[in-house]
Amino acid sequence: MYHNPVLLKESIEGLNIRENGIYVDATYGGGGHSNQILKNFKNGSLIAFDQDQDALENKLDDERLILINQNFRYMRNFLKLYKAFPVDGILADLGVSSHQFDVAERGFSVRFDGDLDLRMNQRGDLTASRIVNTYQVNKLRDIFYRYGDLKNAGKISFLIEKARSGNEIKTTGQLKEIIQSCAPRNQENKFFAKVFQALRIEVNDELGALEDFLKQTPEMLKSGGRLVVISYHSLEDRLVKNFIKSGNFEGKAEKDFYGNIQTHFQLVSRKPIVPSEKEIIENNRARSAKLRIAEKK
Repeated sequence: MYHNPVLLKESIEGLNIRENGIYVDATYGGGGHSNQILKNFKNGSLIAFDQDQDALENKLDDERLILINQNFRYMRNFLKLYKAFPVDGILADLGVSSHQFDVAERGFSVRFDGDLDLRMNQRGDLTASRIVNTYQVNKLRDIFYRYGDLKNAGKISFLIEKARSGNEIKTTGQLKEIIQSCAPRNQENKFFAKVFQALRIEVNDELGALEDFLKQTPEMLKSGGRLVVISYHSLEDRLVKNFIKSGNFEGKAEKDFYGNIQTHFQLVSRKPIVPSEKEIIENNRARSAKLRIAEKK
């Protein structure tokens, strides 16, 4: 299976699909969410996005689906191009697909030795190898601290700088060996996962892309339309939560003359929806997932 969707039933229900509506699947992947959306259609239409070239191989044979090989940060441009807005619902399943984790040469998984790549869009210029070999040590430290919440980010960066002065760091295995001494005992996998997460976020400008995407959603959604987002780490979840709650990414509520908070959305579920224990056992990727559902005012 290319990708096993998390919180599939809950996210589709959250969209409150209208059988003749227009919907966006912002992260197509293996087409699991898109397939379920199409099953709820009569004469609806679906615009899907995925920047990973591999995802195009999973395109469903359905004339109601348009699959665009681009980052979801360009959603507005393409919806206007296809005259497909405003839409009835937008779904985004953030993070890394099962396929990306399982292909060793792409460097996403700590389980395999592969190229230090980590690009979701393989046409991009920036790779994890370029980061660890060329970024100044202070910038490396900031990346590991901010995106990986690694308290020993300084030591990690120092060891990388020392190692690269002799030979270029090209593989995930090399990187793990260089910083092995920084990993807490019996927590090595968790440590390396944080290191790889930090590099991945920087390579793909994940937080910048998410902000660009979220800022477009009020304009692209109809009144009463649904925004459904599944996040996997606190940095992206905080952006989603703050934007829905306050209309900005800082979470600072701005009020009008009457004291009403100026936001485009109202929450459908007050608390994020999380996977059941059964789903977590069946799909380890679900462990950190949070689903937030909001409706355009």
